[in-house]
Amino acid sequence: MTCVDKANVLPSMAFFRAIFLEIAERHPDVEHECAYVDATGLKLVRAPWDFDVLVTENMFGDILSDVGAALMGGMGMAPSADIGDHHAVFQPCHGTAPDIAGRGLANPTAMLLSAAMMLEWLGDRHGVPACQRAALELTGAVERAFAAGDLVGAENGGSAGTAVIADRVRAQLKDLPLAATVERG
Repeated sequence: MTCVDKANVLPSMAFFRAIFLEIAERHPDVEHECAYVDATGLKLVRAPWDFDVLVTENMFGDILSDVGAALMGGMGMAPSADIGDHHAVFQPCHGTAPDIAGRGLANPTAMLLSAAMMLEWLGDRHGVPACQRAALELTGAVERAFAAGDLVGAENGGSAGTAVIADRVRAQLKDLPLAATVERG
């Protein structure tokens, strides 16, 4: 877990870091570190695999989530979760994209992966193995849909819009055991 701040310049960030370190001490089983946002941006581009969880405030989180989205194929591919002690919100990282509304261009992948994250969280939180399996199946279907490399969303210069991407993922789900169970009730 990495606390991302600018504690060397902003006094409020020094306070943010102090709180992070105080809480981290209560959880010795969780590895933690602190890093400045500018250095984190550079390292996120060079070695994204070095990170797991970034703890930061909204502005830095917004900037770094866009950098992370670019690394995974764009905003249309980036899922998001805001997880609290009792509740969670799952949504794509991108905004509403009013400039393409109603044109069938929006990539649904981030929404599908956000739904998979939600299913995983619900399964973990409530001990429902079917939710956990569904999360794995949905994530796997998305991965298989894009695996051949010929499915490229409009935001990345391809011709695949909302329906094409959704249909390709749906086709990957069709023959799975859980999908058959859900259809039968």
